[in-house]
Amino acid sequence: MKIGILASEGSWYFRDLQRAADAARHDCQRLDFERLVAQVGSAPSICLAESPADGRTPPSLTNLAAFDIIIVRTMPPGSLEQVVYRMDLLGRLAVAGQRIINSPKSLECAVDKYLTTARLQAAGLPVPETIVCEHEDDAVAAFEQLGRDVVVKPLFGAEGRGIVRVSDPDLAHRTFRTLMRLDSVLYLQRFIDHEGYDVRVLVLNGQVVGAIRRRSPHDFRTNVSRSAIAELHSASALESDYALRAADAAGTYLAGIDLLYDRQGRCYVIEVNAVPGWQAFTRATGIDVAARFLESLDH
Repeated sequence: MKIGILASEGSWYFRDLQRAADAARHDCQRLDFERLVAQVGSAPSICLAESPADGRTPPSLTNLAAFDIIIVRTMPPGSLEQVVYRMDLLGRLAVAGQRIINSPKSLECAVDKYLTTARLQAAGLPVPETIVCEHEDDAVAAFEQLGRDVVVKPLFGAEGRGIVRVSDPDLAHRTFRTLMRLDSVLYLQRFIDHEGYDVRVLVLNGQVVGAIRRRSPHDFRTNVSRSAIAELHSASALESDYALRAADAAGTYLAGIDLLYDRQGRCYVIEVNAVPGWQAFTRATGIDVAARFLESLDH
């Protein structure tokens, strides 16, 4: 199987997938979003451009149709034009019959916190009370409605970046005004008072691979990228059910589902990550996720 992996340069996940691919005798190549070239006309194509080392010869082009499957391991930040164009490329590849994991539709859902939260609720899953708006006056009203203790998140974002907890009215006014001036969407969730940990369940092709508990004694954010500690966790029947339903609601093949318990023991679905990391997961569980992932693609 010839596998193309959209990944950043130096990506640990590309190296891990390459290791698993070599062991399974698959051909694996890293792809770079910034070097994708689309041609529309007599010979429509989407290709990877690779510049020769001499810097003078025109770039060589590899047609992405040559790959049996494309795995998306990065969604790099960029301008609105760049992000829309990248999603358009994935969409056109899918229409042409290219197998992409995760699919463009599921990536579009998971990258958008409002759309994900709305779909989770529509699927009957418990989510924190959330209000999304554009004007600071509406955000101030939402702040009051949500009990004057909220988590403000960027609509697009991952690994806890840009997330702040706001419980002071003056700070709330300043925060909402600043975000409005930056043309941001104001996404507010009621703060869930918790015990300092969450549960990450990894779902692959409709099956629970395993779970970890992420502890963060000094930060309400429990991301491993923010120094949280990952520990082996045995997913309960409820956690597995929520995770599988959340992955299905977002349409993901591979997903990390984040679950959070309040101090009264109520479980909430917080996020669906369609480009989930598994480095800390593998250390905690001993599960070779890359090998499991590629093995699942053969079936």
